[in-house]
Amino acid sequence: MFGIVRPCRHRLGEGLKTQWMAHLCGLCLALRRDHGQFARIVTNYDGLLVSVLTEAQAERSDGWRRTAGPCPLRGMRSASVAQGEGARLAAAVSLVLAAAKVRDHVADGDGLLARRPVALAARRVATSWGRAGARGGSAVGFDTAVLVDAVDRQIGIETLAGPGTPLLTVTEPTETATAAAFAHTAILAGRPGNAQPLAEAGRLFGRLAHLLDAVEDRETDAASGAWNPLTATGTSLVEARRLADDAVHGIRLALRDAEFTDAKLAHVLLVHELRTSVDRAFGTASCGHAHAPELGGPELYGPPPGNPYAPSGPGGTPPPPRPPHRDRRGLLAGCLVWSGLACTCQMCCGSYEDPWTREPKEGLCQRCDCDDCCEGCDCCSNCCDGCCCDGCGCDCSC
Repeated sequence: MFGIVRPCRHRLGEGLKTQWMAHLCGLCLALRRDHGQFARIVTNYDGLLVSVLTEAQAERSDGWRRTAGPCPLRGMRSASVAQGEGARLAAAVSLVLAAAKVRDHVADGDGLLARRPVALAARRVATSWGRAGARGGSAVGFDTAVLVDAVDRQIGIETLAGPGTPLLTVTEPTETATAAAFAHTAILAGRPGNAQPLAEAGRLFGRLAHLLDAVEDRETDAASGAWNPLTATGTSLVEARRLADDAVHGIRLALRDAEFTDAKLAHVLLVHELRTSVDRAFGTASCGHAHAPELGGPELYGPPPGNPYAPSGPGGTPPPPRPPHRDRRGLLAGCLVWSGLACTCQMCCGSYEDPWTREPKEGLCQRCDCDDCCEGCDCCSNCCDGCCCDGCGCDCSC
C-alpha cells in the first residue's frame, strides 16, 4: 500500500474504520474484477479517496455495498465492501497513475529496472495498465487522457526545472490530474454543482501529495543522486511546509462549498488525516501509542529503568525463574513458515507467531502512528460542530 493518507484505526474509530476498509477492499476487488488479479498490486490509500468522495455525495441506495468472501488481507474474514462507479473510477485512476510511475522508474533506471530485460517487462506492464485504465475510465465516462497528458508534461517540466523555478510549476501536472479525478466524482454522484469545489480540493491534494513525497524522499534522493523537486528548485523545507499548510487549509475551504449526503469519512480523511500526514512528513507528529522497537519508535511502556528483580540488600529477593524456552525453528523451517505467513498476509493484518522464535507478534496493520487527542471523532457531525476531541483542529465549521 502507498499514499499520503494513511489513517490509524485508533483515530478513525470503529464505524469510520469499517467504512474506510470497505472502500479499500472495494478498490482492490474492482481492480481484480475489471483488470485481472495482477492489477491488485496498484491498490493504494489515496486512490480510494475517489470512491469515498463519490459515495459521500450520492444518495443512499442498496447498490453501494456487497458482501465479499474471505480474503487473506482481512485475516480470512468476509466483509461488506464498496462497489459501483466510484470504485471503478478509483481503479482506473490508480492504474493509469501506476503505469506512469513504472515508466518514470524505468526512465530513471531505478534498482532492478536498470537491467534491460527487467525494464522491457516493466514497460509492457505499464502499457497494459495504461490501456486497462483508459478502458475503465471510459466505462464511467472519464477520459484518462488528462492523466496521461499530465504525466507527459511532468517529465518535460522536470527536465527544464532548476534553481529559481517556482515549485508550483513542478507540481502543476499532478494538480491537474487529481483535480480532474476529484471533479468527476461529482458527475458520478449526480451533483454537477460540486465539480468546481472538488476540482479545487483535488488540485490542492495533488500539490500536497507531490510536496510530501518530495519531503519524505529528500535525503534518499540526495544519497542516490535521484531528481528531487525541492533540491532541483532550491526550495527550503520552510517554504515547502508553508505550501503544504496552505494546501490543507485550502482543501478544508473547498469542501465547505460542496454538498454531501454524508461527509463524515471524507472530512476526517481530507481534513484531519491530511494534517497528520503533513506533520508526519515534516517530523512534527506526536504519538500517544507505543511504537514497536523494530519500527524505530521509542519503547513508551514497560518497566522502569534498571533490574526490577535486583535484590535491595543482603538477603534480597532473587529473580524469578525464567519461563521455559520454546523450541526455535531451524533456518529452513522458519523460512518456509515465513513464506506461508507472507502469502496469506498475516504478517500485515493478523496475529502470528514469529517464524523462528515462535514469539507472538501483531501484524503491521495493528501498529499505528496516532495521537490520543481524537479517538475517531465519531461524534463529529458533517460540520464538526461539537467535536468530541479537544486538540484535533475542529474549529472549522466545515
